[in-house]
Amino acid sequence: MNRRSFLQQTGRQALGLAVLPLAAQAAAPAATSRQRVLRAAHLTDIHVQPGLGAPAGMAAALRHAQGLADRPDLILFGGDCIGDALENPRESVLEQWAVWDRVLAAELHLPACQCLGNHDIFGWKMRGRPGVEQDALYGKTSALERLGLKSSFYSFDRAGWHFVVLDSMQIDGSNQGYIARLDEAQFAWLEHDLATTPSATPVCVLSHIPILSAASFFDGDLATTGNWIVPGAWMHIDARRIKDLFYRHPNVKVCLSGHLHMEDDVTYLGVRYLCNGAVCGGWWKGKNQQFGPAYAVIDFYADGRVDHQMVTFTPPPV
Repeated sequence: MNRRSFLQQTGRQALGLAVLPLAAQAAAPAATSRQRVLRAAHLTDIHVQPGLGAPAGMAAALRHAQGLADRPDLILFGGDCIGDALENPRESVLEQWAVWDRVLAAELHLPACQCLGNHDIFGWKMRGRPGVEQDALYGKTSALERLGLKSSFYSFDRAGWHFVVLDSMQIDGSNQGYIARLDEAQFAWLEHDLATTPSATPVCVLSHIPILSAASFFDGDLATTGNWIVPGAWMHIDARRIKDLFYRHPNVKVCLSGHLHMEDDVTYLGVRYLCNGAVCGGWWKGKNQQFGPAYAVIDFYADGRVDHQMVTFTPPPV
């Protein structure tokens, strides 16, 4: 089965989102303000690779989420699909993507959308090595192709909500290879997208790296200087600019992210920021600090409210 059988193009930008038939959508009852209109499972930071039991773990997570008694309507993949492409050789990266394709084709049975993660980008931490930047896999292009996306940022409408998917990563000269921010073109697109979304339509934003996070302060020993120093690769360095934009659009209700392999729930100026852990937990080696393998279930309501719960699961033993 080809992964593209799960992906269709829809919304305001080209994206990997499988949609229900129009007849099924038309049959849905009209929503009241307190009615749940959509349930989504947010699976982020899968980091699938051939070893460490990761393929069976990814399959277990998809089966668990899609087997819930109150089944989700939609899967939101949050990026870092594969183990790492930033500094692994092309043969390893292609093998990792082959595992992703195989498990997705076998196990994904619900509509889904994709978000790019930093570890899905090829070669940014290997710049300067012979042939890396000339490789056809280099950068974001090959990852977007594997995910069925024509753009790294896009939006779509679903069940009375407007969903915005952002690209958190910009190339940077640091030892991480990237910094978390929107470039000028993407920020201008986001301004326009929010300005043209009806003010009565609630908005959910999906990014790989948190825009605003409490957990980012505990990702490593960041207070050794006597001051909190949160790297720009941990949390959006342009968070002030983005929150100011959201403040002008009070229909922005919730932002979903991953990246840190930790969980938090922060509300600021009326926007709820949810960092939803990692399917792989501590990179398929147990827990990362207090957080093991998990995904989030989010219920979306017509009045812009969301309910959120983290769901743990047990990967098969290696």
